[in-house]
Amino acid sequence: MLTSLTLQRFRSFRGARLDLANPTFLVGRNGSGKSNLADAFAFLTEAMTSPLGAILDRRGGMSAVANRRSARGRPANLGLRIALETDEMKATYAFEISAARDHGVAVTGEQCHVQPVEGPASWFERRDGDINSNASGLRPAAQPDALALPLVGGDARFGKVRDYLAAIRICRIEPSRLRELQDPDGGTRLRPAGQNSASVLRAIQRESAMDWEMLRELLQSIAPGAITVQPKRLGDKLTIEFAQDWGQAHPVRFPATGMSDGTLRAVGLLAAVFQRPRPSMLVVEEPEATIHPGALGAVLDLLRLASRRMQVVVTTHSPELLDAKWIRDCHLRIVSWQHGHSQVAQVSESVRETFADHLMGAGEMLRMNALTPEPVLDDGFLGQRLFEELQKL
Repeated sequence: MLTSLTLQRFRSFRGARLDLANPTFLVGRNGSGKSNLADAFAFLTEAMTSPLGAILDRRGGMSAVANRRSARGRPANLGLRIALETDEMKATYAFEISAARDHGVAVTGEQCHVQPVEGPASWFERRDGDINSNASGLRPAAQPDALALPLVGGDARFGKVRDYLAAIRICRIEPSRLRELQDPDGGTRLRPAGQNSASVLRAIQRESAMDWEMLRELLQSIAPGAITVQPKRLGDKLTIEFAQDWGQAHPVRFPATGMSDGTLRAVGLLAAVFQRPRPSMLVVEEPEATIHPGALGAVLDLLRLASRRMQVVVTTHSPELLDAKWIRDCHLRIVSWQHGHSQVAQVSESVRETFADHLMGAGEMLRMNALTPEPVLDDGFLGQRLFEELQKL
Protein backbone atom coordinates (compact mmCIF):
# COMPACT_ATOMS: atom_id res chain seq x y z
CA MET A 1 0.00 0.00 0.00
CA LEU A 2 0.95 3.63 -0.25
CA THR A 3 2.14 4.74 3.16
CA SER A 4 2.44 8.45 2.39
CA LEU A 5 1.81 11.13 -0.21
CA THR A 6 3.78 14.38 -0.14
CA LEU A 7 2.52 17.43 -2.03
CA GLN A 8 4.57 20.49 -2.90
CA ARG A 9 2.69 23.51 -4.27
CA PHE A 10 -0.12 21.37 -5.64
CA ARG A 11 -3.41 23.25 -6.01
CA SER A 12 -4.46 24.63 -2.61
CA PHE A 13 -1.57 22.90 -0.78
CA ARG A 14 1.68 24.81 -0.37
CA GLY A 15 3.17 21.65 1.05
CA ALA A 16 1.79 18.73 3.02
CA ARG A 17 2.37 15.09 3.83
CA LEU A 18 -0.56 12.70 4.02
CA ASP A 19 0.16 9.51 5.97
CA LEU A 20 -2.17 6.76 4.86
CA ALA A 21 -3.95 3.88 6.58
CA ASN A 22 -6.44 1.45 5.08
CA PRO A 23 -9.08 2.70 4.83
CA THR A 24 -8.30 6.41 5.20
CA PHE A 25 -11.11 8.94 5.69
CA LEU A 26 -10.27 12.52 4.66
CA VAL A 27 -12.62 14.66 6.73
CA GLY A 28 -13.11 18.39 6.25
CA ARG A 29 -15.53 21.15 5.41
CA ASN A 30 -16.48 22.19 1.90
CA GLY A 31 -13.60 24.08 0.30
CA SER A 32 -10.98 22.74 2.70
CA GLY A 33 -9.03 20.87 0.01
CA LYS A 34 -10.35 17.29 0.14
CA SER A 35 -11.04 17.20 -3.61
CA ASN A 36 -7.57 18.59 -4.31
CA LEU A 37 -6.04 15.71 -2.35
CA ALA A 38 -8.14 13.27 -4.37
CA ASP A 39 -6.95 15.00 -7.54
CA ALA A 40 -3.32 14.42 -6.52
CA PHE A 41 -3.99 10.67 -6.71
CA ALA A 42 -5.73 11.17 -10.05
CA PHE A 43 -2.73 13.16 -11.32
CA LEU A 44 -0.37 10.34 -10.30
CA THR A 45 -2.27 7.61 -12.08
CA GLU A 46 -2.87 9.70 -15.22
CA ALA A 47 0.86 10.49 -15.36
CA MET A 48 1.60 6.79 -15.89
CA THR A 49 -0.37 6.69 -19.15
CA SER A 50 -0.77 10.27 -20.47
CA PRO A 51 1.59 13.14 -21.40
CA LEU A 52 2.02 15.71 -18.64
CA GLY A 53 0.88 18.51 -20.93
CA ALA A 54 -2.43 16.77 -21.59
CA ILE A 55 -2.97 16.10 -17.87
CA LEU A 56 -2.43 19.76 -17.04
CA ASP A 57 -4.57 20.97 -19.95
CA ARG A 58 -7.51 18.93 -18.64
CA ARG A 59 -7.15 20.87 -15.39
CA GLY A 60 -6.83 24.32 -16.93
CA GLY A 61 -3.05 24.42 -17.35
CA MET A 62 -0.07 24.76 -15.06
CA SER A 63 -1.30 28.06 -13.65
CA ALA A 64 -4.49 26.37 -12.41
CA VAL A 65 -2.72 23.44 -10.75
CA ALA A 66 0.43 24.97 -9.23
CA ASN A 67 -0.05 26.82 -5.94
CA ARG A 68 0.81 30.49 -6.58
CA ARG A 69 1.39 31.85 -3.11
CA SER A 70 5.14 31.20 -3.12
CA ALA A 71 5.75 32.50 -6.65
CA ARG A 72 4.27 36.03 -6.54
CA GLY A 73 1.36 35.03 -8.71
CA ARG A 74 3.40 33.05 -11.26
CA PRO A 75 3.07 29.27 -11.61
CA ALA A 76 5.53 27.64 -9.23
CA ASN A 77 7.21 24.28 -9.56
CA LEU A 78 4.89 21.57 -8.29
CA GLY A 79 5.82 18.13 -7.11
CA LEU A 80 4.48 14.87 -5.72
CA ARG A 81 6.18 12.08 -3.79
CA ILE A 82 4.89 8.68 -2.68
CA ALA A 83 6.20 5.98 -0.38
CA LEU A 84 5.10 2.44 -1.18
CA GLU A 85 5.42 -0.81 0.76
CA THR A 86 4.66 -4.39 -0.30
CA ASP A 87 5.61 -7.76 1.11
CA GLU A 88 8.50 -7.79 -1.31
CA MET A 89 9.96 -4.28 -1.16
CA LYS A 90 9.84 -0.66 -0.05
CA ALA A 91 9.99 2.14 -2.60
CA THR A 92 9.81 5.90 -3.01
CA TYR A 93 9.01 7.86 -6.15
CA ALA A 94 8.94 11.62 -6.67
CA PHE A 95 8.87 14.15 -9.47
CA GLU A 96 8.87 17.93 -9.85
CA ILE A 97 7.65 19.84 -12.90
CA SER A 98 7.76 23.48 -13.93
CA ALA A 99 6.19 25.73 -16.52
CA ALA A 100 8.14 26.04 -19.77
CA ARG A 101 7.95 28.36 -22.76
CA ASP A 102 4.91 28.41 -25.03
CA HIS A 103 2.67 27.15 -22.20
CA GLY A 104 4.59 23.90 -22.03
CA VAL A 105 5.90 21.92 -19.07
CA ALA A 106 9.31 20.54 -18.14
CA VAL A 107 10.40 17.85 -15.69
CA THR A 108 12.95 19.46 -13.39
CA GLY A 109 13.55 16.39 -11.23
CA GLU A 110 12.52 12.74 -10.88
CA GLN A 111 13.68 9.99 -8.55
CA CYS A 112 12.74 6.39 -7.85
CA HIS A 113 14.33 4.13 -5.24
CA VAL A 114 13.34 0.48 -4.76
CA GLN A 115 14.68 -1.62 -1.88
CA PRO A 116 13.73 -5.32 -2.10
CA VAL A 117 13.42 -7.35 1.10
CA GLU A 118 16.26 -9.43 -0.28
CA GLY A 119 18.92 -8.17 -2.63
CA PRO A 120 20.44 -4.81 -3.57
CA ALA A 121 18.51 -1.58 -4.08
CA SER A 122 17.80 -0.15 -7.52
CA TRP A 123 17.39 3.54 -8.28
CA PHE A 124 17.30 6.11 -11.00
CA GLU A 125 17.57 9.86 -10.66
CA ARG A 126 16.91 12.64 -13.13
CA ARG A 127 18.44 16.07 -12.69
CA ASP A 128 18.99 18.80 -15.29
CA GLY A 129 17.78 16.51 -18.06
CA ASP A 130 20.26 13.71 -17.29
CA ILE A 131 19.16 10.31 -15.99
CA ASN A 132 21.57 8.37 -13.80
CA SER A 133 20.97 4.91 -12.38
CA ASN A 134 22.68 2.02 -10.64
CA ALA A 135 20.46 -0.40 -12.59
CA SER A 136 22.53 -2.01 -15.33
CA GLY A 137 21.15 -1.70 -18.83
CA LEU A 138 18.71 1.08 -17.93
CA ARG A 139 18.85 3.75 -20.66
CA PRO A 140 15.45 5.49 -20.89
CA ALA A 141 15.13 8.23 -23.52
CA ALA A 142 12.56 10.45 -21.80
CA GLN A 143 11.57 13.74 -23.41
CA PRO A 144 12.04 16.92 -21.33
CA ASP A 145 8.26 17.21 -20.86
CA ALA A 146 7.65 13.53 -20.03
CA LEU A 147 8.24 11.40 -16.95
CA ALA A 148 10.71 8.53 -17.11
CA LEU A 149 8.87 6.05 -14.85
CA PRO A 150 6.26 5.08 -17.49
CA LEU A 151 9.21 4.03 -19.68
CA VAL A 152 11.33 2.55 -16.90
CA GLY A 153 8.30 0.65 -15.57
CA GLY A 154 8.86 -1.98 -18.22
CA ASP A 155 11.93 -3.00 -16.20
CA ALA A 156 11.11 -5.56 -13.49
CA ARG A 157 13.14 -3.60 -10.93
CA PHE A 158 10.79 -0.61 -11.14
CA GLY A 159 7.65 -2.18 -12.58
CA LYS A 160 5.75 -2.63 -9.31
CA VAL A 161 5.91 1.10 -8.59
CA ARG A 162 4.61 2.00 -12.06
CA ASP A 163 1.94 -0.72 -11.94
CA TYR A 164 0.62 0.38 -8.54
CA LEU A 165 0.28 4.01 -9.61
CA ALA A 166 -1.28 3.07 -12.95
CA ALA A 167 -3.92 0.95 -11.15
CA ILE A 168 -5.25 3.73 -8.87
CA ARG A 169 -8.91 4.45 -9.62
CA ILE A 170 -10.91 7.58 -8.75
CA CYS A 171 -14.64 7.34 -8.05
CA ARG A 172 -16.75 10.52 -8.20
CA ILE A 173 -20.00 9.10 -9.55
CA GLU A 174 -22.35 11.43 -11.45
CA PRO A 175 -25.83 9.78 -11.65
CA SER A 176 -26.68 11.69 -14.83
CA ARG A 177 -23.86 9.86 -16.65
CA LEU A 178 -25.34 6.48 -15.67
CA ARG A 179 -28.69 7.48 -17.19
CA GLU A 180 -27.14 8.06 -20.59
CA LEU A 181 -26.78 5.42 -23.30
CA GLN A 182 -23.17 4.29 -23.14
CA ASP A 183 -20.62 3.27 -25.75
CA PRO A 184 -19.44 -0.30 -25.05
CA ASP A 185 -15.83 -0.86 -24.02
CA GLY A 186 -13.84 -3.64 -22.41
CA GLY A 187 -15.11 -2.74 -18.94
CA THR A 188 -11.63 -3.08 -17.46
CA ARG A 189 -11.52 0.39 -15.93
CA LEU A 190 -14.44 2.32 -14.50
CA ARG A 191 -14.21 5.95 -15.52
CA PRO A 192 -14.39 8.39 -12.61
CA ALA A 193 -17.95 9.65 -13.27
CA GLY A 194 -19.26 6.15 -14.04
CA GLN A 195 -20.03 6.84 -17.70
CA ASN A 196 -19.00 3.29 -18.74
CA SER A 197 -20.61 1.54 -15.77
CA ALA A 198 -22.73 -0.76 -17.99
CA SER A 199 -19.56 -2.17 -19.60
CA VAL A 200 -17.95 -2.65 -16.18
CA LEU A 201 -21.05 -4.42 -14.83
CA ARG A 202 -21.07 -6.67 -17.89
CA ALA A 203 -17.40 -7.57 -17.31
CA ILE A 204 -18.04 -8.39 -13.63
CA GLN A 205 -21.05 -10.52 -14.56
CA ARG A 206 -19.01 -12.37 -17.19
CA GLU A 207 -15.84 -12.97 -15.18
CA SER A 208 -16.97 -13.65 -11.59
CA ALA A 209 -20.34 -15.13 -10.65
CA MET A 210 -19.45 -14.75 -6.96
CA ASP A 211 -18.69 -11.02 -7.23
CA TRP A 212 -21.79 -10.48 -9.36
CA GLU A 213 -24.04 -12.12 -6.77
CA MET A 214 -22.40 -10.15 -3.94
CA LEU A 215 -22.85 -6.91 -5.90
CA ARG A 216 -26.57 -7.57 -6.35
CA GLU A 217 -27.02 -8.46 -2.67
CA LEU A 218 -25.25 -5.28 -1.55
CA LEU A 219 -27.41 -3.19 -3.88
CA GLN A 220 -30.52 -4.60 -2.20
CA SER A 221 -29.14 -3.61 1.21
CA ILE A 222 -28.65 -0.02 0.02
CA ALA A 223 -31.76 0.50 -2.16
CA PRO A 224 -35.31 -0.43 -1.10
CA GLY A 225 -37.71 -2.88 -2.69
CA ALA A 226 -35.37 -5.76 -3.65
CA ILE A 227 -33.92 -3.89 -6.61
CA THR A 228 -31.68 -5.84 -8.99
CA VAL A 229 -29.53 -4.50 -11.81
CA GLN A 230 -28.61 -5.81 -15.25
CA PRO A 231 -26.51 -4.41 -18.12
CA LYS A 232 -28.51 -4.39 -21.35
CA ARG A 233 -27.63 -3.82 -25.00
CA LEU A 234 -29.73 -1.40 -27.07
CA GLY A 235 -28.50 -1.50 -30.65
CA ASP A 236 -24.86 -0.48 -30.60
CA LYS A 237 -25.15 1.07 -27.13
CA LEU A 238 -25.30 -0.25 -23.56
CA THR A 239 -27.59 0.80 -20.74
CA ILE A 240 -28.47 -0.30 -17.21
CA GLU A 241 -31.83 -1.91 -16.48
CA PHE A 242 -33.35 -2.30 -13.03
CA ALA A 243 -35.99 -4.70 -11.74
CA GLN A 244 -38.00 -4.21 -8.56
CA ASP A 245 -40.36 -6.55 -6.73
CA TRP A 246 -43.85 -5.03 -6.55
CA GLY A 247 -45.51 -8.16 -5.14
CA GLN A 248 -46.62 -9.32 -8.57
CA ALA A 249 -45.86 -12.47 -10.52
CA HIS A 250 -42.95 -10.79 -12.26
CA PRO A 251 -40.74 -7.89 -11.16
CA VAL A 252 -41.33 -4.49 -12.72
CA ARG A 253 -38.46 -3.32 -14.94
CA PHE A 254 -37.16 0.24 -15.15
CA PRO A 255 -34.57 1.94 -17.36
CA ALA A 256 -31.80 3.90 -15.70
CA THR A 257 -33.64 7.11 -16.59
CA GLY A 258 -36.37 6.13 -14.12
CA MET A 259 -34.09 5.55 -11.12
CA SER A 260 -33.16 7.96 -8.35
CA ASP A 261 -29.78 9.62 -8.00
CA GLY A 262 -29.09 7.65 -4.82
CA THR A 263 -29.69 4.27 -6.45
CA LEU A 264 -27.56 5.16 -9.46
CA ARG A 265 -24.77 6.43 -7.24
CA ALA A 266 -24.89 3.15 -5.31
CA VAL A 267 -24.61 1.16 -8.55
CA GLY A 268 -21.62 3.24 -9.63
CA LEU A 269 -19.91 2.71 -6.27
CA LEU A 270 -20.53 -1.03 -6.45
CA ALA A 271 -19.09 -1.13 -9.97
CA ALA A 272 -16.01 0.72 -8.69
CA VAL A 273 -15.43 -1.78 -5.87
CA PHE A 274 -15.96 -4.92 -7.96
CA GLN A 275 -14.37 -3.75 -11.24
CA ARG A 276 -11.84 -6.08 -12.79
CA PRO A 277 -8.89 -6.06 -12.72
CA ARG A 278 -8.92 -4.99 -9.11
CA PRO A 279 -7.57 -1.45 -8.45
CA SER A 280 -4.51 -0.99 -6.29
CA MET A 281 -6.24 1.97 -4.62
CA LEU A 282 -9.80 3.28 -4.84
CA VAL A 283 -10.32 6.96 -4.04
CA VAL A 284 -14.02 7.63 -3.38
CA GLU A 285 -15.26 11.21 -3.21
CA GLU A 286 -18.21 11.87 -0.88
CA PRO A 287 -20.02 8.52 -1.19
CA GLU A 288 -22.80 9.86 1.06
CA ALA A 289 -24.08 12.32 -1.57
CA THR A 290 -27.78 11.76 -2.48
CA ILE A 291 -27.91 8.51 -0.45
CA HIS A 292 -30.42 8.30 2.41
CA PRO A 293 -28.72 8.40 5.85
CA GLY A 294 -30.41 5.10 6.70
CA ALA A 295 -28.50 3.38 3.90
CA LEU A 296 -25.08 4.79 4.78
CA GLY A 297 -24.37 1.86 7.08
CA ALA A 298 -24.54 -0.45 4.07
CA VAL A 299 -22.32 1.94 2.08
CA LEU A 300 -19.79 1.87 4.91
CA ASP A 301 -19.90 -1.94 4.96
CA LEU A 302 -19.13 -1.83 1.24
CA LEU A 303 -16.13 0.46 1.80
CA ARG A 304 -14.87 -1.79 4.58
CA LEU A 305 -15.21 -4.80 2.27
CA ALA A 306 -13.32 -2.87 -0.42
CA SER A 307 -10.45 -2.16 2.02
CA ARG A 308 -9.88 -5.91 2.29
CA ARG A 309 -9.45 -6.12 -1.48
CA MET A 310 -7.51 -2.90 -2.15
CA GLN A 311 -6.38 0.32 -0.49
CA VAL A 312 -9.27 2.74 0.05
CA VAL A 313 -9.29 6.53 0.53
CA VAL A 314 -12.61 8.31 1.15
CA THR A 315 -13.39 12.03 1.27
CA THR A 316 -16.39 12.95 3.42
CA HIS A 317 -18.01 15.54 5.66
CA SER A 318 -20.84 13.25 6.78
CA PRO A 319 -21.17 12.38 10.50
CA GLU A 320 -23.50 9.52 9.57
CA LEU A 321 -20.83 7.89 7.42
CA LEU A 322 -18.37 8.03 10.34
CA ASP A 323 -20.72 6.55 12.94
CA ALA A 324 -19.39 2.98 12.62
CA LYS A 325 -17.69 1.78 15.80
CA TRP A 326 -14.82 0.18 13.87
CA ILE A 327 -13.59 3.58 12.61
CA ARG A 328 -10.72 4.63 14.85
CA ASP A 329 -8.43 7.63 15.07
CA CYS A 330 -5.84 5.82 12.90
CA HIS A 331 -8.32 5.89 9.97
CA LEU A 332 -8.94 9.66 10.12
CA ARG A 333 -7.10 12.60 8.56
CA ILE A 334 -8.40 16.14 8.97
CA VAL A 335 -8.23 18.51 5.99
CA SER A 336 -8.55 22.20 6.84
CA TRP A 337 -7.99 25.65 5.39
CA GLN A 338 -5.58 27.72 7.48
CA HIS A 339 -3.25 30.65 6.82
CA GLY A 340 -4.39 30.89 3.20
CA HIS A 341 -3.79 27.30 2.12
CA SER A 342 -4.96 23.73 2.72
CA GLN A 343 -3.44 21.51 5.38
CA VAL A 344 -3.86 17.85 6.29
CA ALA A 345 -3.02 16.28 9.62
CA GLN A 346 -3.79 13.40 11.90
CA VAL A 347 -6.34 13.93 14.67
CA SER A 348 -5.28 15.80 17.78
CA GLU A 349 -4.15 14.19 21.02
CA SER A 350 -7.48 15.03 22.69
CA VAL A 351 -9.34 13.15 19.94
CA ARG A 352 -7.05 10.13 20.34
CA GLU A 353 -7.71 10.13 24.08
CA THR A 354 -11.47 10.28 23.46
CA PHE A 355 -11.22 7.24 21.21
CA ALA A 356 -9.02 5.41 23.72
CA ASP A 357 -11.55 6.03 26.50
CA HIS A 358 -14.47 4.98 24.23
CA LEU A 359 -16.30 8.21 25.07
CA MET A 360 -17.45 9.14 21.55
CA GLY A 361 -17.15 7.92 18.01
CA ALA A 362 -15.90 9.85 14.99
CA GLY A 363 -19.40 10.77 13.78
CA GLU A 364 -20.46 12.17 17.14
CA MET A 365 -17.26 14.19 17.47
CA LEU A 366 -17.78 15.62 13.99
CA ARG A 367 -21.32 16.69 14.91
CA MET A 368 -19.96 18.47 17.98
CA ASN A 369 -17.13 20.10 15.99
CA ALA A 370 -14.70 18.22 18.25
CA LEU A 371 -12.87 16.29 15.52
CA THR A 372 -9.78 18.51 15.61
CA PRO A 373 -6.40 18.09 13.87
CA GLU A 374 -2.91 18.19 15.27
CA PRO A 375 -1.36 21.65 14.95
CA VAL A 376 0.56 22.24 11.70
CA LEU A 377 3.18 24.96 11.38
CA ASP A 378 2.38 27.53 8.69
CA ASP A 379 5.83 27.10 7.17
CA GLY A 380 5.81 23.34 7.59
CA PHE A 381 5.85 22.87 3.84
CA LEU A 382 9.50 23.89 3.81
CA GLY A 383 10.33 20.58 5.48
CA GLN A 384 8.45 18.44 2.95
CA ARG A 385 11.29 17.24 0.77
CA LEU A 386 10.61 15.54 -2.52
CA PHE A 387 14.08 14.13 -3.16
CA GLU A 388 16.59 12.45 -0.90
CA GLU A 389 20.30 11.80 -1.10
CA LEU A 390 20.30 8.29 -2.55
CA GLN A 391 23.25 7.14 -0.47
CA LYS A 392 21.17 7.85 2.66
CA LEU A 393 18.19 5.75 1.57
